[in-house]
Amino acid sequence: MTRSPSLILAAFLTLAAGPLAAQTGLTIYSDGRVLVRRVLPLRVPAGASQHRLALGALDPGSVFTLDSTIAITGTQFDGAVDDLNTMRRAVGRRLLFRIAPPRDTISALVLGTDPERFQLADGTVSFGRPGQPMYPVDLVLLEPTLTLGLRAASARPSLALGWFTEGASWQANYQVMLRGSAARVTGHAAIQGGALSVDSAEIQLLAGSIGRAQKSGLQDAMYRVSEMRAAAAPPMDMASSEQVGEAYLYTIPGRLSLRPGIVTTAALFEPAGTTVERTFTVGSNLPYRGPIGQTGDEGEAPVAVTYVLRRPARTAFGDLPIPGGTVRIYQADEAGRPQLIGEASVGHTAAGQDLRVDAGSAFDLTAHRVQTSYVTRRDSSRTIATAGYRVTIANAKDSVVAVDVLEDRWGEWRITQSSVPADRPSATRARFRVRVPAKGEVVLSYTLQVTW
Repeated sequence: MTRSPSLILAAFLTLAAGPLAAQTGLTIYSDGRVLVRRVLPLRVPAGASQHRLALGALDPGSVFTLDSTIAITGTQFDGAVDDLNTMRRAVGRRLLFRIAPPRDTISALVLGTDPERFQLADGTVSFGRPGQPMYPVDLVLLEPTLTLGLRAASARPSLALGWFTEGASWQANYQVMLRGSAARVTGHAAIQGGALSVDSAEIQLLAGSIGRAQKSGLQDAMYRVSEMRAAAAPPMDMASSEQVGEAYLYTIPGRLSLRPGIVTTAALFEPAGTTVERTFTVGSNLPYRGPIGQTGDEGEAPVAVTYVLRRPARTAFGDLPIPGGTVRIYQADEAGRPQLIGEASVGHTAAGQDLRVDAGSAFDLTAHRVQTSYVTRRDSSRTIATAGYRVTIANAKDSVVAVDVLEDRWGEWRITQSSVPADRPSATRARFRVRVPAKGEVVLSYTLQVTW
């Protein structure tokens, strides 16, 4: 089917300017990818046809039809909306250039680019632009443009397409309000539309680690032409979730319009109650691999604070998949004002798994570690080191506190003596659970034998 240039231009301008209300669906991935599904108000005739569409920045290799009766026979994507690429399209054409008075314009034939070369009216050639170029409208792209070849089994009143673009993102945010050993948890998704600009779109958020192919240089350049935009208009209801493949999909109720400079938050689940356990840990001081050395200076060992949010199965909070994001923990002061007492990033957490939030270091608990002995000997081609350590833990609180002292090491090693029994949660970790009395301190001593 042959179309006149005027009809093609009219269709292009209609799609570029008109809002597509209630005809766009987006799935936003946390890594910046966006799967766009859009129904275009474009009549598709039976047989072969060609259409020029302004769909914004996209990956032309990812375009597919949502209608099984229509096949894509080929595409051509032009995302070059900048000055340099407009000049490339002008090669072989004569342009007008605006110059300073007394002459207002001068004409020159564009011979080539990289470097730019122009032939003036007197036949001479210049390697610099003679003035500010005045491009004819047919050379200028207002939006990245996709030329699409189609073959339809029958005439269709609209065209439903899907494709991938870049720029948008989302992140989960969780608020935990502590009340003693109980907590109330809320979760929201913060959505940034980035390079997208749509009206009244269905928004879905995909949580999971989805593999991706390496982007080509062409795709990188194509995505850079778009301007940054952001999302708007918060919905009133909670998102619904479902599993797709090995990921989870959250559908935001209602429809959103993506606009510059606005971030949307949408509730991921109903507020949920749970129990919380606070743990204190002194981390390992051993090198994980290789030799261990002799160190005689005492050093301070921070006591890390971790809040463990219990998520047993068959409970409202336990049965939820938790997308990775930021967790903020609050506790009310004596006047009832909530205060932030911890913030950390968490990874994706499956249903039934506890949520561990590393909240910083304890104020009233201090620990100091010193190496008390060090001996080495050779055994064939191996070195065997025996080192003694002392960890002093002080507690300024009014109650007894349990502190876990950890040592982590790869390879052949063992604990030969300790003042507090150690357990081995794994082959690479030893753990001493030390109970420190109120307003008191405890000294833990132990000896390690390490082979390398």
